[in-house]
Amino acid sequence: MRKFFSFLSIAILGGAITLGGYKMFVEKKGVIQQSASIPLPIINSHFNPTPTNTVDNANAIDFTLAAENSVHSVVHVKNTAIRTQSSPIDLFFGNRNGQRQFEQVGTGSGVIISSDGYIITNNHVIDHASDIEITLNNKQRYKAALIGTDPANDIALLKIDAGVDLPYIPFADSDRVKIGEWVLAVGNPYNLTSTVTAGIVSAKGRDLEGNSSIDSFIQTDAAVNPGNSGGALVNTRGELVGINTAISSRTGSFIGYSFAVPSNIAKKVVDDLLEFGTVQEAVLGIRIDNSENDIDGVKIADLTDESGAQKAGLQAGDIIVKVNEVKISKFSELRGQLTAKRPYDFVVVTVDRDGDLLTKKVILTKRIKLIFAKTFGWQLQNLSQEELKKLDLTNGVKIVETKDPDNDLSGFIITTINNKKVTNAEETAALIDQLSSFRFSNSIIELVNLDGEKERFRF
Repeated sequence: MRKFFSFLSIAILGGAITLGGYKMFVEKKGVIQQSASIPLPIINSHFNPTPTNTVDNANAIDFTLAAENSVHSVVHVKNTAIRTQSSPIDLFFGNRNGQRQFEQVGTGSGVIISSDGYIITNNHVIDHASDIEITLNNKQRYKAALIGTDPANDIALLKIDAGVDLPYIPFADSDRVKIGEWVLAVGNPYNLTSTVTAGIVSAKGRDLEGNSSIDSFIQTDAAVNPGNSGGALVNTRGELVGINTAISSRTGSFIGYSFAVPSNIAKKVVDDLLEFGTVQEAVLGIRIDNSENDIDGVKIADLTDESGAQKAGLQAGDIIVKVNEVKISKFSELRGQLTAKRPYDFVVVTVDRDGDLLTKKVILTKRIKLIFAKTFGWQLQNLSQEELKKLDLTNGVKIVETKDPDNDLSGFIITTINNKKVTNAEETAALIDQLSSFRFSNSIIELVNLDGEKERFRF
């Protein structure tokens, strides 16, 4: 009997120890896991915290009207492209020269900018599209016609015929957008239609490393993800301040900052596409001095002959600090102002000249397209009739820049290649590049040097 009670005591003691251990370690750990998995916001509470000034300021801003107007004017863009893919299997069996075609579908966003169905989006959203389908917020679908594109600024213009007046977003003046101002990003990320996110303008005139075209983004911290491309960035009044275009990310998803093409640039591109079919680029006619990094403004290195800047009295060494009363601190801000203008527009330029502020009225000129001849690394440019007359020439193409510093022919005029007169840059570049296929045998290029003397180069 004594042995029985001994076993019983040991059993009770063991059970107590086990129960205590469970309470101390297992049960407590389980409760922590359970409470952590329950989102705190879903717990009902009658507790009303005392609001702070920050909360008051946020609550004072009403996003509902801007969001309501915007979601009906932002559309889903479906891009169907026909791709050709090499197939080793088909090639082995002798089918279709080893190639097969397939459909590739991409999606993005767009913004209705007029009641008759004009839609703006990113060029990369519809690039190479064979078919474009627009879905409105009310689920109605329409085929879209491509009106025009501007790859440099990543803008495309579409048109649909809905048969009714459509809701649209009016353009705002993006020059008046302020850093710290609330904005909404509206689009279709990951095919989640009519998605609205909020943030503030983090920076203006943002130039991105490795981006050679758009140098004047609006940067925001409103969440933008794949599918938002081409969507709207609007202010709290529901006006369009930008077209969402890019994100800064290592993962492909939003991690803090997004970038939009300013509305002034987007509107100018749209106007040009409608009126001319192509974008009209305007320039001051200057070259920039980037040797000093601590300058608050843009320093002029030199001026193009007969340019608007030269005629207005700007000089090398001037520092541009304002354009149309908009402060200019860096080149991307200057470029943003010029991209929103057309050739022959006037701009008021304020420069710092040796400490004195001077104001000049400059007429912008049309950007002259430069052609690159790969064989010698020459940048070529067409000559106007006035320039030809000044040089006493009937034809010729100007070498604007050469990559070889030991054989700098900048400013030389090419007049003939193998006794053939050249009249435009594209033709000249093609002829020069053809020389490489002949290994330069018995090839002669005739030029006029900076002193007006003729020179002949035999290759």
